[in-house]
Amino acid sequence: MTTDLLELRRALHPVLGDVALPQSAWDGPRSWWRGPLDVEGLAIGSLVAVATSLTALEASRGRTSEFTTSSELIAASFDSIRQLRLNGAAADIWAPMSGFHATADGWVRLHANYPHHAARLLSALGLSTPEDLGSALRERAALDVEAAVRAGGGVAAAVRSPEEWAASPMGRASADEPWIAVILDDVAPKARERTAPPSSAPLTGVRILDFTRVIAGPSATRLLAALGADVLRVDPPQLPELLDAHLDTDFGKRSALADLRIPEQLERIGALASEADVVLLGYRSAGLARFGLDAASLRAEHPQLAVVSINAWGMEGPWRDGRGFDSIVQAACGIAHLCGAASDGEWRPGALPVQALDHATGMGMAAAAVALLAARRRGVVGSAHLSLIATANQLLRAVPAPGEPVTLPVPLRQASSDYGELDFVPPPLRIGGQQLEYPHPPELYGSSPLRWLPR
Repeated sequence: MTTDLLELRRALHPVLGDVALPQSAWDGPRSWWRGPLDVEGLAIGSLVAVATSLTALEASRGRTSEFTTSSELIAASFDSIRQLRLNGAAADIWAPMSGFHATADGWVRLHANYPHHAARLLSALGLSTPEDLGSALRERAALDVEAAVRAGGGVAAAVRSPEEWAASPMGRASADEPWIAVILDDVAPKARERTAPPSSAPLTGVRILDFTRVIAGPSATRLLAALGADVLRVDPPQLPELLDAHLDTDFGKRSALADLRIPEQLERIGALASEADVVLLGYRSAGLARFGLDAASLRAEHPQLAVVSINAWGMEGPWRDGRGFDSIVQAACGIAHLCGAASDGEWRPGALPVQALDHATGMGMAAAAVALLAARRRGVVGSAHLSLIATANQLLRAVPAPGEPVTLPVPLRQASSDYGELDFVPPPLRIGGQQLEYPHPPELYGSSPLRWLPR
């Protein structure tokens, strides 16, 4: 069964029903990245899903606004980390051990951008220095490396073909997962309306607690902050976010730290959740459940709360609570195989032109959050779950669009921040034909108190 990526918004039908959009919620060329898969369609479809949710939310308030996007805005947003500049310097995206590595029988992809993952990788393979990595990997089978690193708490995936992935236990378990899985409560007390001036941003007065990191979840809350929400991102002090990731995805938010192992800080997080409208979760469910912060516990404790969660591998199967990143999912599910090519007489796996699984899943999270806010106004509450593998499956099932790719201009903005001068791309939405902008650049990491702004 093929997927029409431009109709990804249909995943919101259980929450929103039918929503009328402008004749074209998106304009511009249909192709701009080269490759064997319809990455453009995935990107466009995910942004149209956000526009659909926003249209429904405004309609529920008796307001009419037109939300649109363009190829230029979408392409820039999905490639935001490579467009980012701090005092003229580009972001340093990949650590030395991250990437594709040859093994005795194929290829493996490793992710070691975070120091704790790098340490676990070396430990799992019995190595003392990164210099020994290449020769050690060539002596082991790809699946063996994958298993050893995963067992040691690191992040790795053998490069499989789509057919090999489909035949694997995890591939079979995730095959039928929807892009957005929704759980709704049919009856709930109607939420108290937070009034805002008619001319205000769509999410003015909305409080969002952000427990996500890396790209997917933070890109969702970056857009929600641009739409007017008070987004408080909370990170663990013992595992700080990478600076470039913070600078790329934390526009418009406030950044706080909380050690959930300290009872007083966990209690404070619970108080924040009780006053929030939406919580986004990006950590492993088992880890969150220890603190009563998984989706089920939050919804049981706070019935009016909309919870949107994400993981790498979906809700079923042996890896359902395993670690994973966009690049790792691409390697495991067959995307890296499809993007591979011969170079200097040797075949090598490849990658999508941008981290599209992350960004498209992030836009799905934003769309789900807004859709749940709209549903709450009619007395329906619930949660939504997305995964990188479900997004990958949508992409793999789609037919590539015809046409030669074109080169698009990159819209850029400049701002002074606590870190220096930033060059960055704007949000990928227009409201009533006017470009949406971020309210402020990223704050100093961890500098915000654990409290909401006054409404």
